[in-house]
Amino acid sequence: MLTPYSPAPEPLTRMADGTVKQISPFTGTQVWTVPGRGNRPISQPVDKVRPLTDADRTRACTFCSRRYTDTPPEKSRVVRDPAGGFVQHDALLASQLDDTVAEFRRVPNLFEILSYDYWHANHGYEIPEAARERMGTYLADPVGREHVMGVLRAKLRAAGGTTTQWETMGDAERMRHMIGFFAGGHDVIIARRHYTDDAVDTSGLASSGTLSVEEHRAYTRLAVDSMRDLYAANRWVRYVAVFQNWLRPAGASFDHLHKQLVSIDERGVSSELELTRVRANPNLYNEMAVDYAAYRGLLVASNEHAVAFAGFGHRYPTLEVYSTSPTTEPWLMGTQEVDAVSDLVHALHAATGVHVPCNEEWHHKPADVDQPMPWHVTLKWRVSTLAGFEGGTKIYLNTIDPWRLRDRVVVRLEDLRASGRIAPMDVGHECPTSPNRLLYNPVLAARA
Repeated sequence: MLTPYSPAPEPLTRMADGTVKQISPFTGTQVWTVPGRGNRPISQPVDKVRPLTDADRTRACTFCSRRYTDTPPEKSRVVRDPAGGFVQHDALLASQLDDTVAEFRRVPNLFEILSYDYWHANHGYEIPEAARERMGTYLADPVGREHVMGVLRAKLRAAGGTTTQWETMGDAERMRHMIGFFAGGHDVIIARRHYTDDAVDTSGLASSGTLSVEEHRAYTRLAVDSMRDLYAANRWVRYVAVFQNWLRPAGASFDHLHKQLVSIDERGVSSELELTRVRANPNLYNEMAVDYAAYRGLLVASNEHAVAFAGFGHRYPTLEVYSTSPTTEPWLMGTQEVDAVSDLVHALHAATGVHVPCNEEWHHKPADVDQPMPWHVTLKWRVSTLAGFEGGTKIYLNTIDPWRLRDRVVVRLEDLRASGRIAPMDVGHECPTSPNRLLYNPVLAARA
């Protein structure tokens, strides 16, 4: 008996009045863009702007470059080498922190989403031997022990603890609390600058888009290396979530550039929804993401190993970057493949602007999934607030439709490319429109 043909709903439908109805082909999320609601400004300039002091440039927040000991012990840092490139140093002692200037630092999150205690209690996870040795070496250095004790006291105070509680805490209990600083699964990648080097007042925040192309590549590579390490350190990790919250309306605790990586013991709802659809159509990311965007005139930028387009079916205006590599794990990709994704993400941040709150979210194949899924990054502009209509209907109002988003970004990218602020790339109508550019599908990779 023949199975009746049942086409999937069209991801994009433009109504007679100009309303655009969107359905995500991966999650089924329904989004409407109503004419006129996208005319509001999207930037959120800094309140109470004032001239910068010297202290502001290096001590404005906990993540700043003269406050290294405000964060838990570093796992890695990236510094400039004499030739102007970048080199990574791992497991520095506290007494070595001021010997170099960290362009980017990888440190444990002081307040983990899933703590070491979570992994230990639920999975029997024990501190790996390498982490135990690292902890012993760090604490054997008097400067290191003072550093860890200071961070531990600050964490206790932030949780409502008292001086008496700290003073009565035994060594064994203190040691238990320290383990997460060396064997935890929630890392933060912190950029050096709080403000740009040429900023004159507090409006001059340093974002992803203000980094140079090479700086953003180093930033991305460190995050990719950290993903690999987090998977390798804990066999119960099924997914490492990577994201960047920029500005407080997007969930950032500090207006200081940083990424977060969180090990979790589930695949996550987004991955599960995608996996269900990809098992039914292994070429889904080509057909219903990049190819569909090309057919509908939504391509934004492209280079040899990545492609970007204005996304659809998202609650917020969203730009998407897909790796075209046949390799699905970012940490197994070649440097040029990782850099290609970095260059497009960097360009989209620069086009977005410093004062637009946004979330950068990385998506990749979970560790225990056999179905190929391409590495892709979404950049969501947090320019609206979900309210009663969305809560009651689960239909989300996105203020900027994909075509307006595409046009807005392409114009900006052309200016940025002309000024040399972004890497070389095709923009807008220059982008190749040939189908099946994503080679994660092994059938396509074999033909390439």
